[in-house]
Parts: sequence; structure tokens; C-alpha cells
Amino acid sequence: MEYQILGGSFPVVSCSLQAGEGMRCQSGSMTWMDPSVKMETKAGGIGKMLGRVFSGENLVENRYVASSAGEVAFGASFPGEIRAIELSGGRSVIAQKGSFLACTDGVETSIFFQKKLTGALFGGEGFIMQQYSGNGTVFIEIGGGTQEFVLEAGQQKIIDTGYLVCMDDTCSLDIQTVGSVTNALFGGEGIFNTVITGPGRIILQTMPENTLTMKIANKVLSMLPKQS
Repeated sequence: MEYQILGGSFPVVSCSLQAGEGMRCQSGSMTWMDPSVKMETKAGGIGKMLGRVFSGENLVENRYVASSAGEVAFGASFPGEIRAIELSGGRSVIAQKGSFLACTDGVETSIFFQKKLTGALFGGEGFIMQQYSGNGTVFIEIGGGTQEFVLEAGQQKIIDTGYLVCMDDTCSLDIQTVGSVTNALFGGEGIFNTVITGPGRIILQTMPENTLTMKIANKVLSMLPKQS
């Protein structure tokens, strides 16, 4: 499978498949495809269906298989970027729920439960995340732009809650308070920050979907006529 990411701030990923190659995607993500590519919808059993729901996906997923060489494209659901993550050699990554867009057949998707309750309750990433493993390529959706860091063993990065997109499963996630009561009340950064500890690679986003939605909602409300 070869791919191109197109579309700028409203991206799609165009995937060129050879005969017999297949891809799975979040239902409703396909934007265009050649006649040689056929779609089938799979639920995968109650366990798989519930796992997708808890990790922010739709109840079922679609699979696209090429009977001969052809193209299929998948579009992001909000402005930002599409990022390709290559998995091989036992590499596994943990991603925010709802980030899954599409993947090749060799990728295994599952739910990941945060081990530390404090991180789950206050870290902004939630108790349930998504885990990708196996061999192949997984495409994830990212809000705004991206920044990537490679952390050494024991090296930490402190980030605002909600800005983590994904991390290698060798990294650990915890939370810490922002400091004094004055910082928490008037600093504008909330009460907690997320702390990622290496070793491993992490990807951050510059505009989480929830933040973008809130800014748009506030802008719309500010434009409404005020009642006298």
C-alpha cells in the first residue's frame, strides 16, 4: 500500500492498493474509491463492538479490499492533520480515543485502560484510550498541527490536558497539579497537567477537537443578537 496525504487543513489520505490488499476504517470515513475496490461492513462480535464504542469509534467498521489495483481515500472528520504511524518489530502505540481513521489489515486495534486512576480521572485523556499494534500502517486524526518528541529513559514532558495524541507504549502517563492555588485559579491552564515519561516517541496536537469546538461555540454565541 502506498499513500498520499492531501487537502491541507481539511485532509484526506489517498491509498493505492494492489490486488488483494485491504484496509479498515472508521465507518463514514471513505471519501472516494475506484470501482475495483469493494466495501464490506463488519461488526466483529459484541466484544469488538463494545470496545470500539468505549474507545470513541463507531459501532461497526468498514473494510475495503481491492480486486485489482485501485485507490481508496479516507477523510478526516475535523480540521487538522492526518498522521501515518508505521508499526513493525513489536512496536505498539497508545492514542487518544476517537483518533482512529484507517489502517492496513496487519494492524491490531484494541482498547487500553490507564493503569493510574489519577491520570485517568484528571489527565484529560480519559480512562480508556486506543492501542495499535501488529505490522502495517495506521492513520490517526490530529487537531490543528503536530509536534513530535523522542524522550529518553526517564525524560519527561509536561503538557496541557487534551494535547496528547499518541505515545509509544514504553512511555507512561501521570498527572501533576499546576502549582499554587493562584496558578490554578488565575493561570488559565486548569488545575492539572499531563506528564509523559520516556523512553519513547510522543505526538502532540496544537488544537484538540474539544478546544476547537468550544472556541467556535463561543464565537457563535458572541455573534447572536443580545436581548433587550
